[in-house]
Amino acid sequence: MNNLDVMARKLGVRFLPNRQAEVWLWAPKAELVEIILNEGNTSIPLKKQEYGYWHLLTDQVQPGDLYKFRLNEDQEFPDPASLSQPQGVHGPSEALEVDQFAWTDENWQNHDLETYVLYELHVGTFTPEGTFAGLEEKLDYLKDLGVTAIELMPVAQFPGDRNWGYDGVFPFAVQNSYGGPKALQHLVDTCHSKGLAVVLDVVYNHLGPEGNYLGVYGHYFTDKYNTPWGPALNFDDAWCDGVRHYFIENLLMWFRDFHIDAVRMDAVHAIKDFSPNHILREMKQQVNQLKQATGREHYMIVELDLNDTRFISPLEEQGFGMDAQWIDEFHHALRVTITGEQTGYYSDFCGISHLAKAYQDAYVFDGQYSEHRKKNFGVKAEKNPGKQFVVFTQNHDHVGNRMLGERLGSLVSFEMQKLAAGAVLLSPFLPMLWMGEEYAESNPFQYFVSHTDPDLAEAVRKGRKAEFADFHAEGEAPDPMAQETFQRSKLQWELVQQEPHQTLYKYYQTLLRLRRELPALQHLDRQNVQAEANESQNTLVLRRSHADQQVVALMNFSKEVQHVDLPLGAQDWHIILDSASPDWHGPQATAVDLATDKTVALPPESLLVLATGSDFN
Repeated sequence: MNNLDVMARKLGVRFLPNRQAEVWLWAPKAELVEIILNEGNTSIPLKKQEYGYWHLLTDQVQPGDLYKFRLNEDQEFPDPASLSQPQGVHGPSEALEVDQFAWTDENWQNHDLETYVLYELHVGTFTPEGTFAGLEEKLDYLKDLGVTAIELMPVAQFPGDRNWGYDGVFPFAVQNSYGGPKALQHLVDTCHSKGLAVVLDVVYNHLGPEGNYLGVYGHYFTDKYNTPWGPALNFDDAWCDGVRHYFIENLLMWFRDFHIDAVRMDAVHAIKDFSPNHILREMKQQVNQLKQATGREHYMIVELDLNDTRFISPLEEQGFGMDAQWIDEFHHALRVTITGEQTGYYSDFCGISHLAKAYQDAYVFDGQYSEHRKKNFGVKAEKNPGKQFVVFTQNHDHVGNRMLGERLGSLVSFEMQKLAAGAVLLSPFLPMLWMGEEYAESNPFQYFVSHTDPDLAEAVRKGRKAEFADFHAEGEAPDPMAQETFQRSKLQWELVQQEPHQTLYKYYQTLLRLRRELPALQHLDRQNVQAEANESQNTLVLRRSHADQQVVALMNFSKEVQHVDLPLGAQDWHIILDSASPDWHGPQATAVDLATDKTVALPPESLLVLATGSDFN
């Protein structure tokens, strides 16, 4: 096959300017390949090419046609690079012209990464409709909140119509129950018209179990490695070139044909690749070529359970060139600080002192011994700016992987929710909100699937029950297959207009405006950050500065009043946010006279933010 063309997809079916259909298929296991049209009444053979590829130019395939591939004059399967599966994962593929969408975002420029305020959401549970069109109706709400980028959990076609998205089996096809590919393009176009960037969660470490037909075509998987979710994808074993090409094409498609601004790449520590040029590095190189061709900026953000700066170091320093990474350690330190929970992976974290270290060093473990991992873990991240780290109070994993799917708001007080929000939004990192946290959504987010294979469905049920067998005192694990589990996970939009939910929403708005307007918070320069913890008080003082401005956040995570030193020259400072104030449904405004007091009595579970030279109000 010819070298990859970043401006044209060379897998699946695409339509050329002369209206012919060009078909490319990687199927090295096949001896004969035909494309089947008209419910089996028409078959056209493909021509075998080098390296396991098959090719066809034809005028017999039209946009909207349904088709499958027949292998070796035997079984028929959907296209592994299908763009649309209107009848689900076992049905035929649909030929589409994704490059014919009437875009109106020609003047759109992606935001600088430093200005990203991410909002992670699940399309199916975000609105009553559970569709891209339904999501469009909420974009003004998100814009008013202060969000600059929405982050969609995976939308690649999965079985049925209920799934978190990590069981996708057609990486190129957009979930039909969400509205399909054209509806996603319309959503992105609408987001750009409103000044919102779009981040898409993509899964390049495994595929789901039901409807996964890739293995019948080629050597997509390898038994050299395993993942927690099944066989590892083959990025460095025999026949890996076709697999690498497949996923690079997929990434380029989202950026080029769907105008996606950034991807969040799921659990890249589970991508096993000992090639001289790691697949992530090669992907970045190809994305850079695309950027040169289009002039558009695209970011690659990774979920990474390794404190390894090689992933986020530039290509020219022999890094993989990823633009940013999720940093779970900030979350873990914050969660232990506010709840005291120290089970499982929280056991490594001691709370407030580790939270201070996360503010200061990004990685909590940067070479120390980890009792949970039973080894020395991590390296120092001294050269990486704050914009390379994404932090949060919660996300889909930390909520949904609990047995009952409780959100943080169900586990802590209203005052602590406000403090936790401030801890994230005042950080020198990229903040991410989890859908509904900004108004204290009370519905859980539980684990749900809709497998059509009865044996697989039952296996998932049993597996979920076994996972939480030691937690029967807390109740039974919800049935992942039940419609009620999915419905229970939907947001309750009526809460936004009720108290105290409305006040919390306004509190988040204010924090985000503060972050946006104050230079000391705008600039994510980690060299101008100081964090000091007092373990006996469970308090933390966060200092950030830029040029002549300073911001100090005084945080009391304890359930008692704590006396904390005010910054020197306090008479020149202004209080710009007091979470304990009745304005924010707090018990009582913090009593302090900045002109005379040397210390302040911080109310329990509260946040007081001071700034110099600020007229913020």
